[in-house]
Amino acid sequence: MKNFILSIALVLATAIGFSQEEDNGITITVTIDNVTNDNGKVLMSLHTSETFMKGKGIQDAESAIKDGKITITFENVLPGDYAILALHDENSNGRMDFQDNGMPKESFGMSNNVMLMGPPQYDDAKFKVEDKDLELNIRF
Repeated sequence: MKNFILSIALVLATAIGFSQEEDNGITITVTIDNVTNDNGKVLMSLHTSETFMKGKGIQDAESAIKDGKITITFENVLPGDYAILALHDENSNGRMDFQDNGMPKESFGMSNNVMLMGPPQYDDAKFKVEDKDLELNIRF
């Protein structure tokens, strides 16, 4: 019985600890205001160095487009280094489409608005989350 009560106390303490930690996270609000048309949706992912260009981010979101503009918010982000990737998924198939020569058919962007010839690099796109909410603008 003593072990059972200690187990319940540990579970509750852990749950309370995690819920408080989430409430202390930072909010990142990202705006894209140069989407070429309102077709489809914009997909966006918040990444760490471990998830960057490897699939799903630590938070993923999507938004309908209105008048060439979208705003997406990532909440409860803990301090650290992150990068954001964004894609205008014009045909709503959930992935980037490519031309026969390997170039993307759909617009994309990343944090820090780095324009590269080649795939995005984490070090170019990374930014630091510290103790204040952030507002970022990504350009396609």
